[in-house]
Amino acid sequence: MAEHVEHAHQHAQAHEHPAYPVGLRLAGRRVVVIGGGQVAQRRLPALIAAGADITLISPSATPSVEAMAESGEITWTRRRYEDGDIADAWYALVATGDPVANAAASDEAERTKTWCVRSDDAEAATAWTPATGRSEGVTVAVLTGRDPRRSAAVRDAIVEGLRDGSLAAPHHRARAPFVALVGGGPGDPDLITVRGRRLLAEADVVIADRLGPRDLLDELPPHVEVIDAAKIPYGRFMAQEAINNALIEHAKAGRSVVRLKGGDPFVFGRGMEEAQALAEAGISCTVVPGISSSISVPGAAGIPVTHRGVAHEFTVVSGHVAPDDPRSLVDWQSLAKLTGTLVILMGVDKIGAIAEALITHGKAPDTPLALVQEGTTAAQRRVDATLATVAETVRTQDVRPPAVIVIGDVVAEGPSAGTETHPSNQR
Repeated sequence: MAEHVEHAHQHAQAHEHPAYPVGLRLAGRRVVVIGGGQVAQRRLPALIAAGADITLISPSATPSVEAMAESGEITWTRRRYEDGDIADAWYALVATGDPVANAAASDEAERTKTWCVRSDDAEAATAWTPATGRSEGVTVAVLTGRDPRRSAAVRDAIVEGLRDGSLAAPHHRARAPFVALVGGGPGDPDLITVRGRRLLAEADVVIADRLGPRDLLDELPPHVEVIDAAKIPYGRFMAQEAINNALIEHAKAGRSVVRLKGGDPFVFGRGMEEAQALAEAGISCTVVPGISSSISVPGAAGIPVTHRGVAHEFTVVSGHVAPDDPRSLVDWQSLAKLTGTLVILMGVDKIGAIAEALITHGKAPDTPLALVQEGTTAAQRRVDATLATVAETVRTQDVRPPAVIVIGDVVAEGPSAGTETHPSNQR
């Protein structure tokens, strides 16, 4: 009776006092997990990431937990809990489907003064697992007592705010100058990556291309210097050299610099030239991949670049120089023999010559073709043609850059195949 009263008193105290939040440094320290089910499957990755020396006690485990044991990330003892299993542990997680075993393990943890989480009875536990999220070196842990869904919702809101920059969290310690080459995606500001948006929010200087997602620039704080790459004076320098020099100069001045590019930095974006120039100057450079317009723009217009039974490959080609131009590195004769999808970027003004070359080398004149102008934006426009008719179609329909050109039978597969279409779901 006295023991029951004592436990009741402890539970009453738990209601009166909030949990004390703390971060456990478990690297190399013994952690015991009792039970190999779904709860363990969710909790083990974080314990593994923390570097804990993990022992799992359970007669069975989910396939994912079993894979952790097979890879050596945890040590699995295949039996039920026995008294003494928690000895010398710094932390314990009790998560079996047997309330009696859970209570016994929890009691042992109490005796050995081991902080213990219980999945079946939070009030009987000595520790609670917070809803946890991470964003670039920041760990967010939220506790709301008996409302785990609210904890998760608060956690998600904070992490999302940190990631997309809507929750301002400036660095107060000195940082080394850096440059981020950020792929902004095809045009819709929602299609930039989470990391790219966060780096934009932390930037002091943004050097942007005209084809980058311009709406993102309106969200930047007033102190951020935005530079139009097309308007950098370059005098005796080539334009690209001038951009490289601007990146280097701002970084050496101690600023955080983002080079915002359309699509992906390394898909006809000259991103590697900038990365090489920064490396030669001894400046740290981070590359943030972007959604390439070569895939996303056709998709936004209802065109799959691959489709079962139609195309098992797609090839992305720059069309900024004509097939007969001595500067061209494209083997148009070989491309004409391919049966898959051909995607051409920067080729609107050369599409007549390109189509002629493909037909000359054996491509069927009636091969379907679509031009998607300003894809993923509110001004998106799709115009359909064939290789034989595209030159005239571009002229009569006044198709202008930027536009992605898709050639192949997949053009006829999408729900929007036809003459000319405009998006109805764009902002």
